[in-house]
Amino acid sequence: MAFLFGRNKQKTSLDLVRSTKDLVQKLVTDENPPPKLAEESARNLGQMKVALQGTPGEMTTCAEFGLPFYEKGAAAPFLMNPLVKTLARRLTELVELEVSPDQVYQLIHMILQEDLLLLLATSIRKLPFEARKDTQAIISNVFRFKNPGSTSHEPVALHHVIQNRPEIFIALCNGYNDRNSSLPCGAILREALKWDAVAAIILYNEPTAPGVVLDISNIDPTVPSSGEGVFWKFFNYIDRCPFDVSADSFTTFREILTRHKQLVSTYLFHNFDAFFNKYNEVLMLSDSYVTKRQSIKLLGEILLDRANYKVMTKYVESGSNLKIIMNLLRDERKMINYEGFHVFKVFVANPNKSVAVQRILINNRAALLRFLPTFLEDRIEDDQFNDEKTFLIRQIELLPPAPVPPENAMPANGESATEWNSHADW
Repeated sequence: MAFLFGRNKQKTSLDLVRSTKDLVQKLVTDENPPPKLAEESARNLGQMKVALQGTPGEMTTCAEFGLPFYEKGAAAPFLMNPLVKTLARRLTELVELEVSPDQVYQLIHMILQEDLLLLLATSIRKLPFEARKDTQAIISNVFRFKNPGSTSHEPVALHHVIQNRPEIFIALCNGYNDRNSSLPCGAILREALKWDAVAAIILYNEPTAPGVVLDISNIDPTVPSSGEGVFWKFFNYIDRCPFDVSADSFTTFREILTRHKQLVSTYLFHNFDAFFNKYNEVLMLSDSYVTKRQSIKLLGEILLDRANYKVMTKYVESGSNLKIIMNLLRDERKMINYEGFHVFKVFVANPNKSVAVQRILINNRAALLRFLPTFLEDRIEDDQFNDEKTFLIRQIELLPPAPVPPENAMPANGESATEWNSHADW
C-alpha cells in the first residue's frame, strides 16, 4: 500500500534507529528546533513502538504511511474529507502487524548497538507528549524482551544495560527533575525494578567521574553511602515536587524499598542512621498530608517485614524515634493517627525495650492509659485494631516502675537515655 503515497518500502531496523537517533539529537541540541523536527522524531518513535509491539496501541493513524498522529476522539483537520477518513481507518487496520521475534531481536540489537536508549532516557523531557509515551513503551519493551530459547534469567537487553550502560537507570531517576519526563521515566523504572540488579545500581550509585561505570559485582554492601547518590534524591522528589511528580516518585521509592527484601535489608542496616534521619526529617515530618501518611504506612511495612528484623530491632531501640511516633498519635488527622499506631505498637510489643524507650513509656504511662482507651474509638468494627489496642494497654500497665536493662541490650547508637519531659510534650 505504500505506493499509494509515493513512499519507499518501510525502513530497515538500522535505518530507523539511526534516523531516530539523528532526529532526537538535533531536537535536543537545537535551541529553537522547528516543529517539523519534533513531528519527524515522533513519527519515527511511533514506528519503532509499532515494530516492537506489533500494534499501534493508542494511535489511530498510521505513521508508516505518512499520516499525522491524533488521539482517539480528537479532531483532526486532515479527516474532514470523508474519503481520506475512510482510507485512514483502513490503513490503521492494515498496520495491525504481527512481528516475528527475530525482527524484534534485530531492532533491539540495533537500538543497543547505536546506544539509543541512553539518548532517549536523557532526552525524553524534550520530546512531544505522544513521543514521550512512545518512548516509554519502547524502552519498557526493550527491557522485557527475552530471546526465544534463551535460558538467561534476565532479559537479554536488560542484562546488556545492567552490565554496560547502568547510567541509563540513573538518567531515568533524574527524569523526576522535570515534570515532562517524570511519569514516563517512573513507569520505565518500575518495569526495570523487577530485577534486583537494577535496584542495586540505584541504591549503591555514587557520584563518579564521567565515563566511570558502576560494576555491581564489586559493590561492598558494608560501606556506608555518601548520601550523594541518585537514590537520596527521591526524598526531595517526594517532598518538594508537584503532586503528580511526588506521587509517582513515592511509588518508585516504595518499589525500591519493598520488592527485593534481602538487598534492601542489608542496605538499610549499613546505612541505618543516614537513611532514617533523612526519612524522619523529610518524610515523616512533611507538611504534605499525603506524603506524611504514605511515609508512615511505608515505615510500618518496612519494620514489620521479617526480612528487616535487624533493622526493626535497631529502629525501636531509639527514644527519638518513639517521640516522633507518639506525637503522630495526637495528630488532628485520624489516618495519621491510625498509621502511626501501627508503628507505635512495634515499640510497645518489643520484649527487649531499650532503657531510653522504657523511660519514655514509664514517664508517660498515666497519660497513655488515659489516652488509649478512647483512641480512634469510632473504629468499632475493626476487631484487629481493637484487639491490638487492648494488648498495648495491658503491656503499658505491666511496665516496671523503673527502666530495666534488657537481657539482649545493644548499643543505642550513642543516644542519651535522659528523661523526656513527657507531661509537657505529650
